[in-house]
Amino acid sequence: MELYPGASAAKKRRPRFTASEAGMATAEYAIATLAAVGFAGLLVFILRSDEVRGFLLNLIRTALALP
Repeated sequence: MELYPGASAAKKRRPRFTASEAGMATAEYAIATLAAVGFAGLLVFILRSDEVRGFLLNLIRTALALP
């Protein structure tokens, strides 16, 4: 008894990747990783500015102050 009837037949009909598409997932992961690193670098640059640092410290002090 099959748990999902026809599932084995669907596997046989699924097209295989051609040789030119073999490394596509790896390339996509590399591009996404580079984009994430670039975004992290931009955030570090922004957070190192004195205005943002002062705003964040003031926000933390206000949040931790006892009413």
